[in-house]
Amino acid sequence: QVQLVESGGGLVQPGGSLRLSCAASGITFSIYNMNWYRQAPGKQRELVASITVGGTTSYADFVKGRSSISRDNNKNTVYLQMMNLKSEDTAVYYCHAATLGSMYWGQGTQVTVSS
Repeated sequence: QVQLVESGGGLVQPGGSLRLSCAASGITFSIYNMNWYRQAPGKQRELVASITVGGTTSYADFVKGRSSISRDNNKNTVYLQMMNLKSEDTAVYYCHAATLGSMYWGQGTQVTVSS
């Protein structure tokens, strides 16, 4: 059974930081490209950051320079470090694993940026 379990979300003040984690099980983690998406109320789900099997990273413009995605293949975990958070970062953040022929989603973790 494949599971992607996100953690690390919560309430944070504007300008604060969070580190999201996504622990994978039931898949050969090292062959999956890993992504973080987010979905705010009333909006479409959007890609936040990606990391390939080789460790190449990419970011959406709205988080570039204040987020960092990383992976630990020994722990089957992908991370998203977010800094200088803004109210518009409020959303449910989803972990996504993708490889040729298959992909999986986590259940999401809520991030709320508010004073």
